Amino acid sequence: MSAVPDLFTPRFTTGAPRVNRVGLALLVAAAAVGGAATAVLQHPAPLIAGLLVGVYFAAAVKIADQWEKAIVLRLGRYRGLRGPGPFLIIPIVDSVSGFVDQRVRVTDVRAETALTRDTVPVNVDAIVFWVVWNAEKAILEVESFTNAIALSAQTALRESIGRHELAQMITERETLGQELQRILDEKTNPWGITVQSVEIRDVNIPKELEDAMSRRAQAERERQARIILGTAETEISSKFAEAAQVYHDNPIALHLRAMNMLYEAIKEKGSMVIVPSSVVETMGLGGMLGTASLARAPIEAVSANPEQKR
Repeated sequence: MSAVPDLFTPRFTTGAPRVNRVGLALLVAAAAVGGAATAVLQHPAPLIAGLLVGVYFAAAVKIADQWEKAIVLRLGRYRGLRGPGPFLIIPIVDSVSGFVDQRVRVTDVRAETALTRDTVPVNVDAIVFWVVWNAEKAILEVESFTNAIALSAQTALRESIGRHELAQMITERETLGQELQRILDEKTNPWGITVQSVEIRDVNIPKELEDAMSRRAQAERERQARIILGTAETEISSKFAEAAQVYHDNPIALHLRAMNMLYEAIKEKGSMVIVPSSVVETMGLGGMLGTASLARAPIEAVSANPEQKR
């Protein structure tokens, strides 16, 4: 819409004014025709008549956009809705009180420093989507329905905050929005206005409380980590107990497991493992190591004296 002041179309109900271009075009056309006739007839009467006709049509022709309805009053009494598109009124007798936009509108609502049910100060930012479904009721029954929607939404938001705890507001925003929509819709339906939805955009809490909640969340995570670690230790000890029972019933399996562990420990180059003598006696490692040494001795001797081999 143009921001140029409108000389012919009052629009105090829907924001920025605009120029009635059709009325201006008719005024210019009538003045041009009257001027041409005056030039031909050499008499000012056609020009005056053309100006009068142009002013009349400029004031009589109105245009409403596709999404608008115009409220027409005749001598101060309601005559009906006009539009969308062009329509005619009787100048001086009729007047257009305003144009009502019937598209979905958005109103930003903020409730600053409202107390929740558990006495926590919060700042809540919400968005209200609403539409005028009956322009006649909205104009005739409410002085400024835009301000009425904004103030009603702010009041309902504060009341809803007082009925909920902080945790509910943070985790159940959709439920809070549906409750606000129901409250507002009950109030605005008699005005010819429907609230389609309410969305909670943000819930702000004081910095001190944010730090306290952060520490609480960290402590909760540490508690969960300790619980998980304890559960793992319990499962491991249970498995060790089962393995001990198997090894108790089968000593050979225990020896094989010990040998495997010893092998895993010394398989890396340069590793050294110190085991008690009781382990060597129990597992028979002395005999095995001696056998392994005797088996390797001839090979090492041959490798040390290759001439003797020939």
